[in-house]
Amino acid sequence: MKTLIAALALSTALIAGLAAAKPVTLTVTMADYGGRGAYLAVYVTDASGAYAGSLWMAGGKSKYYKHLTDWSRFTGGDVAQVDGITGASVGSGRTLEVSMDLADALFDAGYTLHVDAAAEDMRDSPNEDALPLTAAGAGQPAPGSRYIADVTYGF
Repeated sequence: MKTLIAALALSTALIAGLAAAKPVTLTVTMADYGGRGAYLAVYVTDASGAYAGSLWMAGGKSKYYKHLTDWSRFTGGDVAQVDGITGASVGSGRTLEVSMDLADALFDAGYTLHVDAAAEDMRDSPNEDALPLTAAGAGQPAPGSRYIADVTYGF
């Protein structure tokens, strides 16, 4: 059980203790952009904008990861930094819902949740959506800019 929780957490460096983590559901609703499936990278930056860790990636073909440009810049495209990868991209008009445990210390401390998006045969969309991780922001949809209709996290 402890290994499972650690695998879903942002990183052991950011978790003060597993008891100080809370289950979070992330929902990404895609816009009806009319193209092929989109690849998504979900990651966190700290208050100074420095990369803090990767949470999730949707899309299984590694040749497309370089098109998740901000995520790729932060990580050098290293998928070993991602705690969860789904095998499928997320289609136009579809919804991705993932559950994970995030450290309580990430909330109301200046951390920001980012989602990069790239759709096959279409333009890349780095930093498609960015949401400050706050208790008050839970349940509040944040609109995307191209492929994502909105992103919501909740406890």
